[in-house]
Formats: sequence, structure tokens, C-alpha cells
Amino acid sequence: SGGPNWGVALGRRDGVTANLKAANTNLPSPFDPLKTIVDKFSAVGLDLRDVVALSGAHTIGLAQCFTFKHRLFNYKGTGQPDPNLDSSLASSLKTACPNVDKSNTNLNSLDMVSTYMFDNAYYKNLVNNAGLLESDQALMSDPQAASIVKDYSMYPYLFFNDFATSMAKLGNIGVITGINGEVRMKCGKINSLS
Repeated sequence: SGGPNWGVALGRRDGVTANLKAANTNLPSPFDPLKTIVDKFSAVGLDLRDVVALSGAHTIGLAQCFTFKHRLFNYKGTGQPDPNLDSSLASSLKTACPNVDKSNTNLNSLDMVSTYMFDNAYYKNLVNNAGLLESDQALMSDPQAASIVKDYSMYPYLFFNDFATSMAKLGNIGVITGINGEVRMKCGKINSLS
């Protein structure tokens, strides 16, 4: 799939519990406005450049229709599509995600240009009003974020470099030290279940 490389610290301790409520509170939602996303990133020491760079992970992956269907059929309660969404993309998405509940779990590529390639097509999509998630397209509503998006759309090496830097910063958030957590014997299980 391509993409950048970055160093990952080894020997980190893993937590032994998970908290769904905290995850849903602290992680950005596809429905969050840009200010909320920036605030969530800022709360853990990340800045707007990190928001824009890490959003580029959406160059690979899928989203369920319920995360963007409101943009196709009833944007902000108007009964109309999002006027900022590219009309040909909207038409294509309406076929993949018809306005019925049973389509809510249908999947669609976050980046329909190069679904399985880690590249800068995601940013080119945003410049062309073809971001799938409203939270992604919102990057173009802020002049500073839009400037970064445009740079990444033209200079993939800049995106790759900033993405790697932001991933390294992300990996240093909430590091567990001392006697807290554990070093896992098997990655997918806490040691008491191994």
C-alpha cells in the first residue's frame, strides 16, 4: 500500500483494561465539527498540523454509510444533499448507500481514487470537495487547515514526512510506565488470559 515509515518505541507497557466510554469521548467522531476535533487533539498535545496530517490516514480504509449518509439526503435537516459535496460523488454514493436503514452498514471507500494506496489522493479529494466524511471535508473550512491540505495535495513527500512525525507524537501519548500495565506475552491478550 506504500506510505511512510517511522520509528516505533519497543518494550512499551500495555494497559489491562479498556474503556469504551472514554474512547468514544476522547477520539474524534466523523460527526464532530473541526473545532471539536482540534480541541480533542490539543488536549493530548497535538496541533492543527497533526490533525490534518493524521486525517490523511483516511487515504486507506472504509466507512459505513451511516457515517456520511446525512450528507447525501438530508444535510442539516434541509432534505437536500450537502451543497459542498461534489455532485458526481454524491450521485455515486446514493447508489451505494440508498436512503434506507438497511444500507447503514454498507461500506464505502474513504478515498475512492486509490482505495488501497497510501498516497495523497485523500487531500486532492478534499480540494475537489470530494471528502467522504463531513469531518474530513471540514478541513477545507479553516484557512490554516485548508492551506496544509493544499500543500499535502501537491507535495506527497511533505504529507509523508508530517504523517510520520505526527504518528511518532501520537505514539508518545499516555505512555504507561513503572508497575502500571504489563508487557504482553501475546499481543492480543492480557497476560492473565494467555
